[in-house]
Amino acid sequence: MSNILITGSTGFIGSHILKKLYGKNKIYLILRSNSKGKKKILLNKNIKIISYSKFHDLNKKLKNINADTIIHCATHYVKNHNYKDIEKLSQSNILFGNIILENLTNMKTKKFINFSTVWEDYDSLKNNSLNLYSSYKKGFSLITDYYRKIQKNIKFYNIMISDTFGENDKRLKIINVLKNNYNKKRITKIVSKNLFMNLLNVTDVVHAIDILLKKNIKSGKYLLKNSTTHKISDIIESFNAVNNRKIRVKWLSQKVIKEKIYPYQPLLGWIPKQSKITDITNIIKT
Repeated sequence: MSNILITGSTGFIGSHILKKLYGKNKIYLILRSNSKGKKKILLNKNIKIISYSKFHDLNKKLKNINADTIIHCATHYVKNHNYKDIEKLSQSNILFGNIILENLTNMKTKKFINFSTVWEDYDSLKNNSLNLYSSYKKGFSLITDYYRKIQKNIKFYNIMISDTFGENDKRLKIINVLKNNYNKKRITKIVSKNLFMNLLNVTDVVHAIDILLKKNIKSGKYLLKNSTTHKISDIIESFNAVNNRKIRVKWLSQKVIKEKIYPYQPLLGWIPKQSKITDITNIIKT
């Protein structure tokens, strides 16, 4: 049994990782004292919640636990920010994670796994952040590089991902929007009929974490990417071909929108197995 600390456990990716790991490991979860997410956490003897109100309190509590592995999923996402977003973006995407990094030696950590976004190098251009959010994620990646340099006995992994989908998704992501509008018999407006997306099932993301936990993978930045980039109109046509009630869409343009993804190194032993077009359409139907 390993001791694993998970941040962002009430979020989409973090909750799926928690569900996979909690039965066979001792799990620490970090939650704010006023977090509504506590009600969502499974009651299990292997799960311990680290509750804090201020970062100073969190820093003291981290010094008193042992965590073989840190899985850092916590983030604050804003596609187009305004002034009011800056404090939360910096606290969630930089300061919170930095406090954890500062305590890795105290916690006797062997592996630190961080999730980031391919938007750090948008459209396959190095250091081309799409927005302020991805700039913060890039900044935190650079901070982890510093800790990797001074703590050579710890393995650091930055996992780069694009768009994800899966069960129990509450985010305003396109597959979930299609699902909700389909269930409510609403028309979905989509920016272009020729929108291409690299969609990855969250179960494939969890499989990557399993590999990093079990295998001796060297430190580095790794890309999780679907082997196929799907056109959104093909997904909808595939769904409509096998269902009596159809997805209703209003296309706003015919513009080709196809983001290139920077070719980070692949994770050894990992391939996406549940991110086919049928997996996507099945999520919409459920």
